[in-house]
Amino acid sequence: MDFTIVIDTREQHPYTFGCATQRHKLEAGDYSVLGKENRIAVERKSLADFVHTVIHDAPRFRTELEKLAALEFACVAVEADLDDVLRGLRQGDLRLVTPTAVLGASLHIAVHHHVPVYWCGSRQAACAFTEGFLRMAVREEAHAWG
Repeated sequence: MDFTIVIDTREQHPYTFGCATQRHKLEAGDYSVLGKENRIAVERKSLADFVHTVIHDAPRFRTELEKLAALEFACVAVEADLDDVLRGLRQGDLRLVTPTAVLGASLHIAVHHHVPVYWCGSRQAACAFTEGFLRMAVREEAHAWG
């Protein structure tokens, strides 16, 4: 299957994938599939970025979530382990946010916006998850149209 991942031009530290990639501006998310940018996207977040956007920059992130929710296949991939967050293993500014607030924000996104949040554990795992999610979405879309 021909498969090219599109990486948003605003992504400052993009993942490295085992397939072809192109960089151009995406309307939603950080990663998509060439030719399917209006149907498939993954929004990548480090833990610090996730906390900052959902707690301190919620109005801007709400706009992004609305764009993701309009897509057929979309999700948020967090480069962190939810168990670590809930046990309080946080650093820096994250100490100012309670674990229940982080969990609550994650659940709110999934329930209110219908965009699942996946806690991938690490950057490497989130990269593998992102490529797998994009591939699966392409297969599901092909199956639905086939």
